[in-house]
Amino acid sequence: MSINNMSKDELELLSYKDITNILLEENGAMSTKDLFKTITNLLELPSKVFETKIGDYYTTLTTDKRFILLEDGSWDLRVKHTSDKVVVAVDDDDSEDVEELDNQDDSLDEDENNFDEENNDDDFDDSDDDLKDLVIMDEDELELEQ
Repeated sequence: MSINNMSKDELELLSYKDITNILLEENGAMSTKDLFKTITNLLELPSKVFETKIGDYYTTLTTDKRFILLEDGSWDLRVKHTSDKVVVAVDDDDSEDVEELDNQDDSLDEDENNFDEENNDDDFDDSDDDLKDLVIMDEDELELEQ
């Protein structure tokens, strides 16, 4: 059923997010202002509601995972947009490098791939000096301190 064919009583039972979802399904991408203006007109709300609640409405859209803010500032349904990047999860046990699958040239300059051996800190001391003042306490001792 089209949103324009719904009665005011039916629309009042829906949240702003649900009405927005239906509007974006029917009309495609719309700006925040146009979306909220349409909602206030459908619900026959006074213009004061538009002025005072549009900020809250914007926040609602940003927190709802169904909607995506496009580069031109309009909102659309997230399911209509796909990402070009694929993230590949790798277990810690795997010794293979992770490949980026975003169809971009992943080649780096040889200078970026070479590690500069001269900048190694041979003076690195792996001792536990920073842990020498560490004291381990059990729960009873913690309660006594408090």
